[in-house]
Amino acid sequence: MLTDFWQQLTLSGFALEQWRDASLIHRLLAPLRRWRQGSWLLRWGDWIGLAIVVVLFALAPYVSTTLIGVLLLAAAALWALLTLTDEAGVGLSPVHLTVAVYWGVMVLATALSPVRGAAVSGLIKLTLNILLFLLIARVARRPRARGLLILAYILTTLPVAIYGLRQYFFGATALATWVDSKSAVADVTRVYSFLGNPNLLAGYLIPGVMLSAAAVFAWPRWAPKGLALLATLINTLCLILTLSRGGWIGFLIAGFVLMTLLVQYWSVWFSPFWKRWALPLLLGGAAAVVIAGVIAVDSLRARVLSIFVGRADSSNNFRMNVWAAVIDMVRARPILGIGPGNDAFNAVYPLFQRPRYTALSAYSVFLEVLVEGGIIGLTAFLWLLLLIFHQAWVQLQRLRATQDQQGYWLMGAIASISGILGQGIADTVMYRPQISTLWWMAIALVASYYPAQQAWSGRSFKVRQE
Repeated sequence: MLTDFWQQLTLSGFALEQWRDASLIHRLLAPLRRWRQGSWLLRWGDWIGLAIVVVLFALAPYVSTTLIGVLLLAAAALWALLTLTDEAGVGLSPVHLTVAVYWGVMVLATALSPVRGAAVSGLIKLTLNILLFLLIARVARRPRARGLLILAYILTTLPVAIYGLRQYFFGATALATWVDSKSAVADVTRVYSFLGNPNLLAGYLIPGVMLSAAAVFAWPRWAPKGLALLATLINTLCLILTLSRGGWIGFLIAGFVLMTLLVQYWSVWFSPFWKRWALPLLLGGAAAVVIAGVIAVDSLRARVLSIFVGRADSSNNFRMNVWAAVIDMVRARPILGIGPGNDAFNAVYPLFQRPRYTALSAYSVFLEVLVEGGIIGLTAFLWLLLLIFHQAWVQLQRLRATQDQQGYWLMGAIASISGILGQGIADTVMYRPQISTLWWMAIALVASYYPAQQAWSGRSFKVRQE
């Protein structure tokens, strides 16, 4: 009975491609599909989509959010055109369904919002990001396209991280008060590169480190492996120099997740001794290196210890006051919240804020989801996370059986999602377009591995015959 409940909860055996046989909409769209078959340009539709996405990620660290929005609109329009002229159900996964449920809850939260006009703005931003997810999940079904997309992102992170390192060695003007003035590291440079904020830069680089590390194993030749290793080291060093405590937490969570998955993936080749001890030794050694680094470097030690001093640190105190006000907001509208987006938050928060503690967000992803979508929204979000990790694990085991190199990209995506969530415990940089696009890209990478004609049933795969 428990197994049946788990299979229903995780949508095991899910097969949307069967919908096309009975769908009236699918039949009505038949003329569009015939038109597409005669269109030379749409034959290359997926590759055009890849080009738009690559341009988006290549420009994201350097351009305004307005231009990012224009590129998101282009991605959304192309996805709609390709999907309306495509075979219904192809490439859809359980992750797609839970994303749709989460979006539907936010639509309802917008409709019932006390600041509906402001919430509509947030809903539009969420919708554009979800449409980007849909396009990437479609394009990345091709292993070559998946690899090119990740390569484009890794190459983009390099100048961002290198410029961040330049700021550390040659100095950079702090654009805001990012460290408690009484702290021992008040005069230490926090790098922010082209993104203008150290926390934002740290969030941007977490997937960069994880996917670069995955590339070390995924890319077959030595020269690309060397580039991947170099990108991993540069991105890691720059991330550390942001002195972002949330970024460090996300980085550590992501790193430990990636190491755990790598050991599990390779364990088919291990002797009984290494199957038992490889993971404890690797994680223990990594933890020892981290602890030694914190103890040896004064600035790292001061920033880490500031996490545990409570309100004695001004940044901690600020977040605690914001969280207290946000909890009051949740109590006022617990079921469906106030609607999505920072505009809705900014319209309601002043009614609950503590004196002198203005804020643009809840400074916690989970609190942000709760205040935007209420208990129903948070439940939908947690269900989405459950399906993401479940599907990722199922597909990773399928790839593990043949030691497919595509499994490394999946591990990098899982680690990236874990790291962004880790930073999101006490920050909301995930909602900035430079990070939100990476968040939905990582989810799309997971969804892209779902076999269109396979479903997980019990402990084995069943292949459907057409």
